[in-house]
Amino acid sequence: MKVVKRVLLVFVLLLVAGIVYVAYHAFPIISGYGAKNLCSCTFLAGRETEDIISNELGFFPVKLGSFSVDMNDSSATGSVFGLARRKAVYRRGTGCSLVVGVDEETFRAEKLPVVEPASFDPDTVAWPLGDQLPNSIPAAIDQQKLNDALDYVFAEGAEGKRRTRAILVLYNGQIVAERYAKGFHKNSILTGWSMAKSVTNALTGILVKDGKLDLAAPAPVDAWKNDARHQITLTNLLHANSGLEWEENYSVPSPATRMLYTQKDMGLYAAAFPAAKSPGEEFYYSSGTTNIISRIIRDQVGEEEYLSFPYKRLFHRIGMRHATFETDAGGTFVGSSYCFASPRDWARFGLLYLQDGVWNGERILPEGWVKFTATPATGAKRGEYGAQFWLNAGAPGNASDRFFPDVPADLFWADGYEGQNVFIIPSRKLVLVKLSLSQGDYVDDNEFLKRVLAALPQ
Repeated sequence: MKVVKRVLLVFVLLLVAGIVYVAYHAFPIISGYGAKNLCSCTFLAGRETEDIISNELGFFPVKLGSFSVDMNDSSATGSVFGLARRKAVYRRGTGCSLVVGVDEETFRAEKLPVVEPASFDPDTVAWPLGDQLPNSIPAAIDQQKLNDALDYVFAEGAEGKRRTRAILVLYNGQIVAERYAKGFHKNSILTGWSMAKSVTNALTGILVKDGKLDLAAPAPVDAWKNDARHQITLTNLLHANSGLEWEENYSVPSPATRMLYTQKDMGLYAAAFPAAKSPGEEFYYSSGTTNIISRIIRDQVGEEEYLSFPYKRLFHRIGMRHATFETDAGGTFVGSSYCFASPRDWARFGLLYLQDGVWNGERILPEGWVKFTATPATGAKRGEYGAQFWLNAGAPGNASDRFFPDVPADLFWADGYEGQNVFIIPSRKLVLVKLSLSQGDYVDDNEFLKRVLAALPQ
């Protein structure tokens, strides 16, 4: 009997230790995830608290948390069983940030530039700079097939968790199809999640064009100057083959989740990880390396111009009037994850790449940048990744080995959590935007793209 009691005691102690471990490591991430997303969806997107909590925050384990909004305080808070309280604060110009590693009063007192787009009524200005559309689409497009393709992607799955919110189809620069779920429209502000990585690609390209960054040179990270990490180039960071130790895992506490929900300076946190492999040896998708790039951009642009940089040099030049790039608590754009924009803004972003980085006759991205972006990274065995964009190229010498077998090999796309996509197919003059809240019953993107392509001229 004594042995049984001892075994039970050990079991209980282990169980308690496990619960404490989970509470210590996981609860702050759950609280931070909920507070940050509730804040952004409230103050950037203008949505109702109940709707956000039941949809964006309605899945396990996030639904274990309790979340609330304070409209007077421009903030959202989260906790789990009353523990691990986290607060996210909205500031005009930089969106919502988790208040971690910094005094809230000091954080709120920072003076932020607010860069407004040019003043005009976009409904009176022709697409793509404005929102005025022609009255017809090219006769060669099969309208019925295109409508059927949109019906397909908006059809809800058995679990009711596909939740497509917006679809735009651009053919040869013109919007030829556009549809929104109930409650959403062309000016709705929606998250891109990891499509922010592709925005970071564009900002990097602009600095390469300016001569402030060199793709082949060692990445300008001071902490790496005297160790093996000095060999890591900016290209390695863009290609996610830096060789840095990292775990991109969102199902458990990991470097990726700790970075996003517990760290003041995300880029500095990621840059502190040691080298695990040689640069270029292996592709490993990493939000950490993207935030290192974001920190490098800050250092090269300089503090005075940094917070204005994406707006003056990218967003407002191509008509992305609703875009907001959010910062961490240390003031660096979260290049891996936190860019919000309207569906048409995301379409404009894709169109910039379809047009080889040129907008209205002005070269925004350097010559050759889009080709570099869509060239497979060293170590990407299936040729599946370029420079912060996913590729459909297939493995070298095996073009049939594609993500989407029924879609041309030159497809490249920005991709984000829960079904955010900007697909670009240069050979078919196509840009397709899909914004969703998919938490199951994901759309078969190969089938969707195949259907859209069937409606377009060959």
